[in-house]
Amino acid sequence: MSETEKITIPAIHHEDIDVHTISRNNGHREILIPVRVVTATALFDGHDVAVNLIRRLLLSAGAEVIHLGHSRSAKEIVRCAIQEDAQAIAITSYQGGHLEFFKYIYDLLQEQNAGHIRIFGGGGGTILPSEMDALHAYGIERLYSPEDGRAMGLEGMIADMLGRCRLSVPKPPEEIIPMVGNREDKHLGALLTMAADHPGTHTTIREALSVLTSQTVPVIGITGTGGAGKSSLIDELLRRFWQQFPDKKAAVICVDPSRRKTGGGLLGDRIRINSAANENVFIRSLATRGAFNAIAQSLPLTLELCKGAGFDMIIVETPGMGQADMGITEYVDVSLYVMTADFGAPSQLEKINILDYADAVAINKSDKGNVADAVEHVRRQYRLNHNLRALQDEDIPVVSTNASVYNDEGVTALFQLLLKAIREKTGCLYGGEIVGIQKAMRQQIIPPYRNGYLDEIIQVLHNYTEKVNQQSALAQQLFQLNGAAAVLLSQPFDVSQRALLEQQLQQSLAAAEEQLDPATKEILRTWEDIIKRYQQDEAVLHVNGKEVTYQMHVNTLSHIRLPKVALPAFSNWGDIVRWSMKENMPGYFPFTAGVFPMRKEGEDAARLTAGEGGAIRSNRRFHYLTNGMESKRLSTAHDAVTLYGFDPDYRPDIFGKIGSTGVSISTIDDTKMLYAGFNLANHHTTSVNLTINGPSPMILAFYLNAAIDQQCELYIRSQGDTERVTRQIEALYETSGFTRPAYTDALPPGNDGLGLLLLGVSGNEVLPADIYERIKADTLKQVRGTVQCDILKEDQAQNTCIFSTQFSLKMMADIQEYFIAQQVRHFYSVSVSGYHIAEAGANPVTQIAFTLANAFSYIEYYLSRGMKIDDFAPNFSFFFSNGIDPEYAVLGRVARRIWAKVLKYKYNAVERSQKLKYHIQTSGRSLQSQDMDFNDIRTTLQALYAINDNCNSLHTNANDEAISLPTETTVRKALAIQKIIDKEFGLTKNQNPLQGAFVIEQLTDLVEDAVIKELENIARRGGVLAAMETMYQRSRIQEQSLHYEMLKHSGALPIVGVNTFVQDGGESVYPAEAVVRITSEEKAAIVQQNKAFRARNAHRTPAALEQLSKAAYQGKNIFETLIDVSRVCTLGQLSDVLFRCGGEYRRNM
Repeated sequence: MSETEKITIPAIHHEDIDVHTISRNNGHREILIPVRVVTATALFDGHDVAVNLIRRLLLSAGAEVIHLGHSRSAKEIVRCAIQEDAQAIAITSYQGGHLEFFKYIYDLLQEQNAGHIRIFGGGGGTILPSEMDALHAYGIERLYSPEDGRAMGLEGMIADMLGRCRLSVPKPPEEIIPMVGNREDKHLGALLTMAADHPGTHTTIREALSVLTSQTVPVIGITGTGGAGKSSLIDELLRRFWQQFPDKKAAVICVDPSRRKTGGGLLGDRIRINSAANENVFIRSLATRGAFNAIAQSLPLTLELCKGAGFDMIIVETPGMGQADMGITEYVDVSLYVMTADFGAPSQLEKINILDYADAVAINKSDKGNVADAVEHVRRQYRLNHNLRALQDEDIPVVSTNASVYNDEGVTALFQLLLKAIREKTGCLYGGEIVGIQKAMRQQIIPPYRNGYLDEIIQVLHNYTEKVNQQSALAQQLFQLNGAAAVLLSQPFDVSQRALLEQQLQQSLAAAEEQLDPATKEILRTWEDIIKRYQQDEAVLHVNGKEVTYQMHVNTLSHIRLPKVALPAFSNWGDIVRWSMKENMPGYFPFTAGVFPMRKEGEDAARLTAGEGGAIRSNRRFHYLTNGMESKRLSTAHDAVTLYGFDPDYRPDIFGKIGSTGVSISTIDDTKMLYAGFNLANHHTTSVNLTINGPSPMILAFYLNAAIDQQCELYIRSQGDTERVTRQIEALYETSGFTRPAYTDALPPGNDGLGLLLLGVSGNEVLPADIYERIKADTLKQVRGTVQCDILKEDQAQNTCIFSTQFSLKMMADIQEYFIAQQVRHFYSVSVSGYHIAEAGANPVTQIAFTLANAFSYIEYYLSRGMKIDDFAPNFSFFFSNGIDPEYAVLGRVARRIWAKVLKYKYNAVERSQKLKYHIQTSGRSLQSQDMDFNDIRTTLQALYAINDNCNSLHTNANDEAISLPTETTVRKALAIQKIIDKEFGLTKNQNPLQGAFVIEQLTDLVEDAVIKELENIARRGGVLAAMETMYQRSRIQEQSLHYEMLKHSGALPIVGVNTFVQDGGESVYPAEAVVRITSEEKAAIVQQNKAFRARNAHRTPAALEQLSKAAYQGKNIFETLIDVSRVCTLGQLSDVLFRCGGEYRRNM
């Protein structure tokens, strides 16, 4: 190595953000070599707001960032870091299990002799100071706390991180070059770094390559403009490659442009390639660095090294400039150009030079635009460019593809076409019939002719506003005419003059009245009667078509008769009409003040969330929370392992997450124990919310089967058959040789054991088929609750998507179709959620707008499936977050009003469908780990907002949820917040306290207008799904999150106890008794229960899984099949089959 080639490491100054680069003098100019950092969130953690912020800051600081996105396993992260030869790994972890996860990352790096890779991380207040100390002692380079963020600032944290990185000389060339030809990740990764960073070694490397046995390795070059879907297409091509050739090895080289200003680069292709998990693939991301075009300077040697390593195929992806950049064709055997149908006029094709050289063209995203015309135009141009006039259209190598659709036939055709080109150009005998590829389940989420649905909705909202203004103006004119007539006619006139005046006034009154709508006339006709009715002691009001008698007043301690619903004392007819059309009484269109005339007596809004550890532990918490309550309104928080559809396991990055942020549920037996003692089919007293999305069909199937078996148990008891059935079950287990599962703890107070008689079996195993089917049908009609199951929001914000979006949406609709067929009227098939949109960083306006837009998209999809609006709209519920911003005061008012107007005037839905019912949870994002007692004050204010706005149910967060699972003490305190507001706070005796306040009415209009503007933004992008393609929603959320974090860290946004009114020392206080962690023994017991379930059902599982697979591939109702097969399969087993049938979710940047 020459003197000029030596690497010098400058002194590290943490205040200087440029310390992340090193200098290399190549004899001509100084070249900066950026630090390479892998960024990701921990496994089963969808909270990617922080890691995206860190990713952006690293990029701005000049680092090359290989971004993996959310929910990455330790092995995935480590393998990526070694293949990419990164200097650092940066991980955020907000879902618990951080001790096991970070240690596992460290151990894996040591096993791979890659201890030079530094590990950084953070998790807000969820990682305790003592846990940080333990991890630092273990070997983790640095974990950053909220205090670090306040003291150092975000840029300071980045400077500190980059300053700590080992710079780019892990080994001298004499140790690395002998590894030429070695395919191991660590050796090839180091060689590719040397090729990229040290041009002076190229000659020596090529000499080492020259002695290797020469072999032909086909190289496919893929280029195309940004956003064409190249990475997704590569993923699908790789999947087909291994289905056809399972033992062959492939290398993928992804080139991304460097940023001119900072020298950094976002190397983001890897995030889209799910096939990166395959052991037979090596992926390396390259930045163009000084070469400001589509080709990295080190690409030629990189390809030579991959060929020398013995790969069977190499794929190179470049960003491509379409019209100008031809560089890729020099280095590949077969070139593929990827484009979309949005290329403009056909004449634009004449400017795309690569069409002269491409061996194949893929017009991707074939579900967008007029693809048939695009294919025809491109084929015509390709024929001209290549002088192929004699070929038929189908022989021209131009195909339409849709890489976002699992098993897309167009991608399969493209794969065959590429294999043919490889055979012809290289002689490599790849070919034969494509095996193992099922045909795609073709479905359109929203038909093309309905793409303008949001524009129609916006027009409906504008029309209604115009109608309110017109009708109220006419009513006011009529009121004024009547007043004028009364005054004039009271004056002395002679008979002829009086007659003429009366005639003229009557004509004017008639003309004005004729322009009033019948509904407006009805408002005026009934107004005085309504006022009188609400002034009575009791009144009969209509609720969902039924007459209900309500007490209309309460007496205060001061003996004042306080109205439960206060109405305005308007006399002007224009005011009455405007108020009635925009506000109205609670329970009446447009339901601004609430969807019911009065709150239900004896049923509080409180919904009690629990979930920690195993099913038995969470069952005890449920009974503790509901003890003494007539109404049992439960909300189930699932742990991260369950949220991602996996089974509990001993693998450290899974084991650490078990039961850490919710309850672990992986079988029907877990579900039976979780809800033991609650009659799930008594809709008068019991309602259960399942906070689950990606694997919601499976969890819901467990739940409904548990409810059915409860009713089977009640039937068995009523028939006096308990002893016989118990003996029958015991005999079954004695014959099988397995131990029957059991509720191993003593039953808590209030738990009568309902649901445990049939633990380990199903009701259809002990009851005649006809009786079981009758009980099943009756149960489904009675069960009450909600499953969240909101996939669009997951894709936009929370990231617990596990299947491809299209497949997930199909299963959502399957659930609703099943509900319609089984007459499930009391259970909501979806909870359209804004909560997680807000938690990801969105402001309240964006939360409302995105949530409603998603709901309208579900409506359009369900209608396209042939369902009727009034068959499914009543099964919709909503879920919002409540912060402290002023807009939250009117969140429910705005959402209800918009929903009602759209459902009534756009979709012609009946009144029941027009009612938007929603659950509120106080903001988890507003919980602070500093001065946690202050969180109760924030939560109280948020709860007051929600109750005053007549939310339908409410969960108040415990103050310690910022750092851990809540204790019984803090949960009781959180529940007391609601109780005190409901029972003691005097103004809540009135049920419409917000109506009539000037600021509330103005704020409602302002927020509604802002929401409509956001709907217009989405509409301009082609609707919700089209906007998701361009990452509009995710980008908006990230921008708003970044805005909040910057203001918070700078102190411009005061947060008491965090950046103002801070205790001396400014340290967080973590009382030992406030920190709840699940023990390793509990986690191990959960794993063993899952393994035992698998073992005792092993003889039935294969047939059940095959039944599920066939239903999916044949396009049948998957949920109907899940109801059957979920009795004998675990969550993980069901997920694995559905992954193969519908595809895994592909992450977005």
